[in-house]
Amino acid sequence: MPMDDFLAALAAVPDEAALLDFCRRRSLHGTPAVFAGREDDYYEFRKRIAERFEINFHEVFITGSAKLGFSPQKRRVFDYDSDIDVAIISATLYERVMSSIHNYQMELRENRKAVSWDELRGYHRFLEYGAIGWMRPDLLPTSFRVSQLKRDWFDFFDSLSHGKSEVGNYKVTAGAFKSYFHLERYTLSGLNSLRTKLQVGAINATANQA
Repeated sequence: MPMDDFLAALAAVPDEAALLDFCRRRSLHGTPAVFAGREDDYYEFRKRIAERFEINFHEVFITGSAKLGFSPQKRRVFDYDSDIDVAIISATLYERVMSSIHNYQMELRENRKAVSWDELRGYHRFLEYGAIGWMRPDLLPTSFRVSQLKRDWFDFFDSLSHGKSEVGNYKVTAGAFKSYFHLERYTLSGLNSLRTKLQVGAINATANQA
């Protein structure tokens, strides 16, 4: 679906039940735009990630502009400057990484870990995302990221990036959701916010024409 049609359809969604259906149909279901016409490649890409983290391949999703072919929030078409956003659905993986935060948090409490203001702000964002069921290692302070996650996370997704996997010449980033419910609710929240902006914009445009 082209971006303008997507935005028009979203603005016309009448209620919450219809919005949930729109979210599932347009944002989560189906082959991502980046793999259009290449479903076997999409399978192999998901399989790589699933085997690495010992989960089922259907628990690996591509979200964002790589899924839709555009970013509806930014009004920007997906291109080689865009990232491939991978969402992994795994309570076990989520809990494993979140539990590893314990030692880091204790060091911060005891003032044994020196971090910059930017790192601390990113860490707080990491904790905020964690509270809604999304674990994002990219927001962790560099010191923690290198010592704890480099081998298991960043090096792996770097190995899938820039022409080194089926997805092509893009940077691959990833986060883990505690459950499909958490992924769905997060995606739904973004669509609901965008729908409100579109509807308010349409009302204001109509008022200005009156």
